[in-house]
Amino acid sequence: MQVETFQYDNKIVRQFTIATLVWGVVGLLLGVIIAFQLFLPQLSFSLPFLTFGRLRPLHTNAAIFAFVGNAIFMGVYYSLQRLCKARMFSDLLSQIHFWGWQLIIVLAAVTLPLGITTSKEYAELEWPIDILIALIWVVFGINMIGTIIKRREKQMYVAIWFYIATFVTVAVLHIVNSFEIPVGLFKSYSLYAGVQDGLVQWWYGHNAVAFFLTTPYLGLMYYFMPKAAGRPVYSYKLSIIHFWSLIFIYIWAGPHHLLYSALPDWAQSLGTVFSIMLIAPSWGGMINGLLTLRGVWDKVREDPVLKFMVVAVTAYGMSTFEGPMLSLKNVNALAHFTDWIISHVHIGALGWNGFLTFGVLYWLIPRLYKTEVYSKKLANFHFWAGTLGIVFYASAMYWSGITQSLMWKQFTPAGLLQYPNFLETTLQIIPMYIIRAFGGLLYLTGIIVGVYNLYKTMKQGSFSNNEEAQAAPLVKEGEKFNSKYPHKWIESRPVQFMLLSTVAILIGGIVEFVPAFLIKSNVPTIAAVKPYSPLELQGRDLYIREGCVSCHSQLIRPFRSETERYGEYSKAGEYVYDHPFLWGSKRTGPDLWREGGKYPNLWHYNHMVEPTSMSPGSIMPPYPWLAEHDLDISTTAAKISALRSIGVPYPDGFEKTANDVLMKQAETIATDLQNQGVDVDANKEIIALIAYLQRLGTDIKGNKTATR
Repeated sequence: MQVETFQYDNKIVRQFTIATLVWGVVGLLLGVIIAFQLFLPQLSFSLPFLTFGRLRPLHTNAAIFAFVGNAIFMGVYYSLQRLCKARMFSDLLSQIHFWGWQLIIVLAAVTLPLGITTSKEYAELEWPIDILIALIWVVFGINMIGTIIKRREKQMYVAIWFYIATFVTVAVLHIVNSFEIPVGLFKSYSLYAGVQDGLVQWWYGHNAVAFFLTTPYLGLMYYFMPKAAGRPVYSYKLSIIHFWSLIFIYIWAGPHHLLYSALPDWAQSLGTVFSIMLIAPSWGGMINGLLTLRGVWDKVREDPVLKFMVVAVTAYGMSTFEGPMLSLKNVNALAHFTDWIISHVHIGALGWNGFLTFGVLYWLIPRLYKTEVYSKKLANFHFWAGTLGIVFYASAMYWSGITQSLMWKQFTPAGLLQYPNFLETTLQIIPMYIIRAFGGLLYLTGIIVGVYNLYKTMKQGSFSNNEEAQAAPLVKEGEKFNSKYPHKWIESRPVQFMLLSTVAILIGGIVEFVPAFLIKSNVPTIAAVKPYSPLELQGRDLYIREGCVSCHSQLIRPFRSETERYGEYSKAGEYVYDHPFLWGSKRTGPDLWREGGKYPNLWHYNHMVEPTSMSPGSIMPPYPWLAEHDLDISTTAAKISALRSIGVPYPDGFEKTANDVLMKQAETIATDLQNQGVDVDANKEIIALIAYLQRLGTDIKGNKTATR
């Protein structure tokens, strides 16, 4: 038999490996910083780019797309070449992919602290960067599919199935969720509004977790865990069921993030039903992974690589059981908007993604450098520091979440809220925030030790950019469909496999989107709801810039505990002009949807400049620059025109007089403040933000006063 000699490209693997280590430290360091800021808000040093609201999206983007993203590409570029017995399709495309991805990360690191953000969770980057992401992702896809097509192995191994599904689905998710109308180079408005924007965002947000943080990592699990254990995957049949059921079901589950919201009930119910169904394929994958280790448990106790992997797969099982449970409406009613969700997310992020990444790194780097791990003791220290960090972090946030929910919902025997002041709950959970920060610090310490250990491993080894290999060429011959082994047929046809995967993931999105977008009665309008005034619109954009949505929701659920505290529950028709929607996913502070008219302008001014002056003990950072910086009104006309083009009913030509209307409203607010003894000009940013806050939720009656 003819044998061909070729070379694997290890250079690209090393590049993504080093990037993974660097961004891992950066991403987790940012997480520790914002964890400390939650009980020491003075750590923002009254600097705009260091506030929690601006650093929080930077942390999530660094952790997800920088750390995990580079780890995915590291694992894919290593395993795909060996599974296909072929070098990557194009070395040039590999390099464009690597440097393009690092450029995206750097652009995120610059723009997000500057407040250049869309505010949409896990999709905060503005439109020019969105376009760059799409282009680089296509480069990755061409390189990957090209490699699979020129492979020397007939059947595509299960890991490749997950890589293909990842590429296809992330492309669809990113493009659909990123439809926006540009206002300028650094500003855009989502094409969707209100309820529709919420549906699209959490279809994207949930499936970004599914198809960026889960499916590629399952592919890595199916390749690297058997390699580390020296055993084949437990069950080929189970892997088939796991793959197809997972990618078909996952895409439906996004609406479970919007239970008890203004989203139509049918969409909420679909999200719940398919979320419950997700337990089966998710646990099928976990079982397949853990049972791969049957017979080698003595090795697990000794080998740090397998220790990391076992905890990772266990964390995956825990997180994918908890997710469906949280989608049950009675559980969601208690847990949503609380720190319980933060714990749930970090079990997956720190346990599943973080630990599997370092398990792969401890296995991969010695092989790339033809050496042994520098220190097994340091690797074990890393493992136990990380494990304890997760335990401290998760247990503190679970306890915090339970405390929040019970305090928010507690009534006295007389039928009054037991804790009407939201701040009472915040002060109660500060000890848990301290424990969470300690847990994060432990985890970061483990990572720093691990990076040092892996760096020393590299230094003592010998690396070669090209690794020689041999394999017989793939003989292309006609193969008839075999009903006894039907899946073998599709496994040898990458293009058909990709098309079938695309169909599987599109069905759920189409079923959810068509009624939501084509049936107008699903989003009823309210005659009293009007577009934001020019000043309120500018104030809303400042709210977005400062990342206020990270801590405040704008969605009152139909619970007595919420309507008593905040006012009338939210209606779908109230949000029809909100581009983007700002429902939020966490209440570190109170809901703001009925904020308008609750407090005088002076209260809002003092609260923004120095929060503790109005709310003693508040953990909100001060925003003094809002009272110092002039409002940029040069963008008003472009914003009005852009919003009109996507359906907001501003009158024709209104953009020409919008700034006159803006200044008239600003002068009214400034005069009121001046009468109260505050020397502030009408052209300051804080005036616009006050105008926006005073507008919130006032279009319909039913607003109530409440305490903070």
